[in-house]
Amino acid sequence: MDTSQNQRLEQICQDAMCSACGLCESLFGPARVQMAITPEGDLRPVIKPGVALGAEEMDRLERLCPGQRLEALPAAFASPDGQDDLIWGHYEAMQMGWASDPQVRHRGATGGVLTALALYLLESGEVDFILHAKASSQQPSFGERQVSRNSEQVIEGAGSRYAPTAILVDVLELLDLDRPFAVVGKPCDLSAINNLAREDPRVDRLIRARLAPVCGGYMPPEGQARFIQQDLGLDPARITAMRYRGYGCPGPTRIELDDGQVVEASYSDFWGQDESQWVLPFRCKVCADGIGEAGDIAAADTWPGGSPDPNDTSYDPGTNALIIRSQRGRALVQRASAAGYLSLGETLGPRDLDGFQPHQRNKKLAVGSRYAGLAAEGKRHPATQDLRLDALTEAMGPAEAQRQTEGTRQRVGVGKASEPLPRAVAWFKRP
Repeated sequence: MDTSQNQRLEQICQDAMCSACGLCESLFGPARVQMAITPEGDLRPVIKPGVALGAEEMDRLERLCPGQRLEALPAAFASPDGQDDLIWGHYEAMQMGWASDPQVRHRGATGGVLTALALYLLESGEVDFILHAKASSQQPSFGERQVSRNSEQVIEGAGSRYAPTAILVDVLELLDLDRPFAVVGKPCDLSAINNLAREDPRVDRLIRARLAPVCGGYMPPEGQARFIQQDLGLDPARITAMRYRGYGCPGPTRIELDDGQVVEASYSDFWGQDESQWVLPFRCKVCADGIGEAGDIAAADTWPGGSPDPNDTSYDPGTNALIIRSQRGRALVQRASAAGYLSLGETLGPRDLDGFQPHQRNKKLAVGSRYAGLAAEGKRHPATQDLRLDALTEAMGPAEAQRQTEGTRQRVGVGKASEPLPRAVAWFKRP
């Protein structure tokens, strides 16, 4: 049996480019490739024993995988009235917003905007179901894909999941249903959807909305272990449920144990006081689209400086910054607002987003130089389309570009851009 093509999938993981979206499981089928928990505690695609992947199907995977290709939402979705910004890309409008229902706003990670839009789409009958994430029943700190056909299921998934979450494990099967639906996923998940749309016309016909949070990344296993075991002194095996955000903005990180005990910590306890303390996967540090350019609408936090004030204990009901990127995104916001699902506030501009999301601005400027460092060390990185990396590198200036490139080369040299061959400790079963 010729298994030489298997190395092409494995190398995406070994070069630390896998974002655990799950698309490869849908492409190959779980009998051949399945998402699995690895010995390192992450979620990765693992090829089943005795399986030999073919050259043509690996060619297709490499065209579709967001670890191999990232692109903005196609220009056909934009209107001539839209605007373009070097950092934030194309947008039709930027505006403050929040869920009109106080309970939805309270449950959401920030202002509940994505939950409110999903509820509107479902309850209005515009879609039959929502594909999104919820807390995993198999691994409480992880997320898992949820197909919601009623409001209770949508609300069950409200709030952020700062952990591996493979929402695309059966996306081809969902397309086979030939029914309209919406996707709420990480920007890299939506890049995979856009990649698939170039080859499968059902995507644009059936997926009526592509919605994303502005995403800084998730907490990798070593960060989770530090927080749960070292900081809180808890045994991960005893955790039965874990909530990262929600019930206020940002709300407490809440852990439930098998004896009924509940432990809560603050957002700052979990992530640290500011960006310098964040622990992220390497793939997230070199992401060319954390700001949701692949979606119709992206929803961002609105803390000045990028993080909540850890000394401010007052209740914050939460307000999102909406980055509306397409004509249909603008129309969706208008319909959801008119129907009473969404409340809208002041109009924003790109420099307001810079103030709310300085880490996204800085990473956007640096990604092209970081890719140059990876390439210089023989490491792969995603090809990009309409994400302006050359212009961003030029805007950053040659001295900082060189510093970013050399810093990335040093990280490659000490192994931070590498992962072990993915192996399964436990297969991650579909819900």
